[in-house]
Amino acid sequence: MASWIGKVVGGLIGLLAGGPVGAALGVLVGHQYDAGSEGSGGGPRLSAAQIGERFFRSTFQVMGHVAKSDGRVSEQEIQAARSVMADLRLTPEQVRMAIACFTEGKASQFNLDAALDELLRVCFGHPQLLRVFLEIQLRAALAGNDLSGSARGLLRRVADRLGVSGLELAHMEEVLRIRAGSFRSGRTGPGSAGARVDESQTLVAAYRVLEVEVSASNEEITRAYRRQLSRHHPDKLKANGLPDSMIEHAKQRTQQIIEAWELIKERRGM
Repeated sequence: MASWIGKVVGGLIGLLAGGPVGAALGVLVGHQYDAGSEGSGGGPRLSAAQIGERFFRSTFQVMGHVAKSDGRVSEQEIQAARSVMADLRLTPEQVRMAIACFTEGKASQFNLDAALDELLRVCFGHPQLLRVFLEIQLRAALAGNDLSGSARGLLRRVADRLGVSGLELAHMEEVLRIRAGSFRSGRTGPGSAGARVDESQTLVAAYRVLEVEVSASNEEITRAYRRQLSRHHPDKLKANGLPDSMIEHAKQRTQQIIEAWELIKERRGM
């Protein structure tokens, strides 16, 4: 399995190729990160492939568990999971494995806490992998039932178990909802008053993606952009163990950061 797990992460990086996105990624290409990880409590060193395999399995097991949290899995939730698999560009073999893991997560005997503890163990020292994991869970839940009912409470529990605050989880949700639109496609010409309102809201959303206040200085915004780009850079995440199958998600997230930066930079004349 390890031979193809690594390939899946690589697929995520391709979405950012070309244009200003490719140029921005190039700034960080030289960064090197250790491909292994020390297990918590001084455990054995794990390879990126081992981390990726556990990450892959946990992603779809927990996705299935969240979908079943209200007692049944709806057709829309099944389609949401399928959509995530398609967006990640999984191969037929990977899709079969993802479905098997999703089914395991739906089972009544599935031990969520044990699965999360194992994920914590293998991702020890790489907290950003856990944030990517949560973003993918949120993405599926939002598409499945708009994060309504018991799904929201369960994902809060998952975040708490992984050491991610409720505030950060809320920010992830906000960013994913913003991603549903495009900064560029959302901009309109100087026509109606409504167009100006939409443009203003889009600009505010761009600041939120960079996690910086509208009142921040140009220097603070530049630092925030570089920090976010480094945090979500696909190459860095892959080196830390993110499976190739999840790289597409990282690429899309990085593209959103770059689009936010370009919009803010243009509006400020930077």
